[in-house]
Amino acid sequence: MDRLESMSAFVAVVEAGGFSAAARHLRIPLATVSRRVSELEGRLRVQLLIRTTRSVTLTETGQRYFETARRMLEELEEAERLVAGEYTAPRGKLSVAAPVGLGRIYLAPIITEFLRAYPEVDVALQLGDEVINLADEGVDIALRVSDLPDSSLKAIHLGEIRRVVCASAAYLKGASPVSSPDDLRRHACITFTSLESAHEWCFKVGKSVKRIPVRSRMSASAADAAADAAAAGLGITRLLCYQALPAIRAKKLKLLLRDFEPSPTPVSFVYRTGRSMPQKLRAFIDFVTPRMKSRLVFDP
Repeated sequence: MDRLESMSAFVAVVEAGGFSAAARHLRIPLATVSRRVSELEGRLRVQLLIRTTRSVTLTETGQRYFETARRMLEELEEAERLVAGEYTAPRGKLSVAAPVGLGRIYLAPIITEFLRAYPEVDVALQLGDEVINLADEGVDIALRVSDLPDSSLKAIHLGEIRRVVCASAAYLKGASPVSSPDDLRRHACITFTSLESAHEWCFKVGKSVKRIPVRSRMSASAADAAADAAAAGLGITRLLCYQALPAIRAKKLKLLLRDFEPSPTPVSFVYRTGRSMPQKLRAFIDFVTPRMKSRLVFDP
């Protein structure tokens, strides 16, 4: 067991990019991770890692050992899952991460349907707007609202999210017309700071992107607060389309500047790849993906 623990600690350090991140992933003290890696190097009588104050890099021997150790740990994990039945039928606990708004409004209701259909699967739903490392947090699959960088993660495109400008009819009735982004300079704005700057908004004008300074009468870190303030007639706001949709459908807000909206942001599921996919994850992807795609269509 000591040898396996040392091997797991070493692989975690390499995959996480450092000892602190590995300790968080393994949920053990930093000193324990450091001790296990040192014991491994001592037993093998080789240096596996080059440590500096800013980074950890593999030696040539360390690279060869890492590749073999990772493969062995993956095979061990697969063997345990096979015995537990995770590769023969959907069962076990599935960890899912998603942004707060999108997860609460769209994903959570679909997960409820999924759990009714698969009674032997349990789901741990983590809602948060920060981008997490799936391996560090032990997450099986995550919902991302962003352009995806190149990575080892597998991605499934679900749709796109528009950034929309809107205001109440009452506000627009007593204000100057809004027919181009430049007109916003003369208006009171309500900025949603989790989406973009409180001082300027970006728009697509022809083939270029134009930055327009805005006068923020109110800034909010929560979309609901910005939508409510705009519906109350305080000014013009910009939100992600699904955040504004309830107020638009209730005719509390009206869309503006549709022809100048910036390029929409892609929405995707991302998950780690392995030699085999557990049936609980395959069932989740097959069940949730088409339902998310249909619900992400913005039709005010």
